[in-house]
Amino acid sequence: MKHFLAQSLQISGTQIEGPLDDSVSSLGQIISKGLGFIMPMAGIVLLFVLISGGYDYMMSQGNPDKIKAGQAKITSGIIGFILLILSFLITRIIALIFGLGDGIF
Repeated sequence: MKHFLAQSLQISGTQIEGPLDDSVSSLGQIISKGLGFIMPMAGIVLLFVLISGGYDYMMSQGNPDKIKAGQAKITSGIIGFILLILSFLITRIIALIFGLGDGIF
């Protein structure tokens, strides 16, 4: 009766694996897995920025300040898209130069 509360119950079942497999063992692999998530999210944010800028432009009703604000959002979105593509290409080129296989993606 002394060990009544110390007993344990073993429940068997399927093994639940996390989102990262066991092959992740270095910081570079963690960054590579993270970029697989970050790049599509940046694309989604870009889509919302372009939609917001287009909405502001359409709803400006001829007001020059609102037109400039909408155009600025669209321009920022396009510049962000270009930077996103360039960062992807630069990392691929650097990975190929240093012999990291097909790159980090």
